[in-house]
Amino acid sequence: MKMIDEKEILRRRDMRDVLTFTIDPADAKDFDDAISFAYNDDGTYQIGIHIADVSYYVKPNTPIDDEAYKRGTSVYLVDRVIPMLPEELCNDLCSLRPNEDKLCMSVVFTMDSNAQVLKYKICRTVIRSDARLNYRQAQDIIDRYQDGVITLSLPMQVEVLCILNSLAKKLRAERIANGALTIEQDEIHFRLDENKHPVEIYFEQPDDAHHLIEEFMLLANKTVAKSVGSGRPFVYRVHDLPDSEKLDEIKKFKKRFALTKGRRANGQALQRVVDMLTIRAQAKAVYSTYNIGHYGLAFSHYTHFTSPIRRYPDLMVHRLVEKYILTGKPISLTREELEDKCEHCSACEQEAAQAERDSVKFFQAMWLKDHVGEILPGHITSITDFGFFVQLDQSRCEGLVHMMTIEHPEDFVLGDPVTVQVVRVDVNKAQIDLELA
Repeated sequence: MKMIDEKEILRRRDMRDVLTFTIDPADAKDFDDAISFAYNDDGTYQIGIHIADVSYYVKPNTPIDDEAYKRGTSVYLVDRVIPMLPEELCNDLCSLRPNEDKLCMSVVFTMDSNAQVLKYKICRTVIRSDARLNYRQAQDIIDRYQDGVITLSLPMQVEVLCILNSLAKKLRAERIANGALTIEQDEIHFRLDENKHPVEIYFEQPDDAHHLIEEFMLLANKTVAKSVGSGRPFVYRVHDLPDSEKLDEIKKFKKRFALTKGRRANGQALQRVVDMLTIRAQAKAVYSTYNIGHYGLAFSHYTHFTSPIRRYPDLMVHRLVEKYILTGKPISLTREELEDKCEHCSACEQEAAQAERDSVKFFQAMWLKDHVGEILPGHITSITDFGFFVQLDQSRCEGLVHMMTIEHPEDFVLGDPVTVQVVRVDVNKAQIDLELA
């Protein structure tokens, strides 16, 4: 495993004197992206998106690389993380921790106040983060500025955050105007006791600080994908058109909802049903060397470049960028070999996503086990021949009301508010049985 040395620093663009910071979840240990900001003499902005240069430490066909490829991605379970890379790399050598020199692969943009990219450069850099903010701290700065109250001790970071927030809002508005999907899903969290038993379920909704990071990461990913050009094998993140029949069902459901909204008890809960149906109608986003664009983001070119610590495709993209853009050397893989790797990474991602869903369902069932017998409100999320599934409004746990327990099943339709009683919970199978109260 290679350590950073002075010769490597001299070969890179030195951006250690530029104001740089990270924004991540409060419990994050691996910081794989940072943002830098500087004013240009002409009034434009220099904004750098800096991504940990994992490819400097992890070389192809080494034992660490082989294991990372086998895993494909880090897996984030409720009570633990199964990392793609060893902890020494994730949390130490590659992590963009404050006040430490770190090697990065960067996209440095020149942007105007309307969030238009005037030019950009993809390069290898060395950075030194000035501060580590979590999302709540960043949002607090944004809120204080919007309220006209700036009493924090870092006025430059306050000013920069608010400029970046303004630019991110414009980038987001442009994406939406171009047809991007904007489904806002709350992120589920569990508060666990010392025995890892869930004592509380709570949700966090994406705010301006989340959107700020999201929009600049999307911009970097899109820019890298476009910069490679056509005709060269590359790892794209693609998203096909949705299922048209399922979209028609959603349209019918929305019409019925509009006509009968008086019977709906919870508009937010019902919107979650609409969002759930919309997500189910979507094709799965996958990795491929064949670029068909990204429907959900409304991008003609898109890739994953910004998380090489936790996603192997991003590491592949970094290596291809080095060949195509930084050195001009030919790649050693054929398109067919690269496509095989894309298919493998897509499969790993789907397995990891299923494991994460199963982990959430397991801890939801564990939490609801303590609430057997309680009567709770919910909404019908799907209807089958053997009954219908209900998502509880407060905890978002989903359970089955069996058909044999329903006296008049024809009276119920998708999206209906219902009041149910929790009658049985099988934690090991993550199965929840409900009955109409």
